[in-house]
Amino acid sequence: MKSNDRPLKDVVQEILKKYRLEDHLEETKLIENWPQICGAMIAAHTSVRIRDKTLFVNVDSAALRQELLFMKETLLTKLNKSAGKDLIRDIVFR
Repeated sequence: MKSNDRPLKDVVQEILKKYRLEDHLEETKLIENWPQICGAMIAAHTSVRIRDKTLFVNVDSAALRQELLFMKETLLTKLNKSAGKDLIRDIVFR
């Protein structure tokens, strides 16, 4: 390699950092991993999005929404563990 050649991984990381896209990439990964984090049954009855470090979970059942409220702290821990950092501060169930 020439002295100005760098691995593509390093260049991509630099671009993500420069344009402050690192958290957005991590958020996308969390959304993709939602079924593994919460389980297939819950994922089948929910849809998620993230905004301002808050996970918004749309639930198609009032009973499931109530159950998820009881699981909120556990889900927060699992989400942030999956991300490898404190990426999500709150969860809102709708």
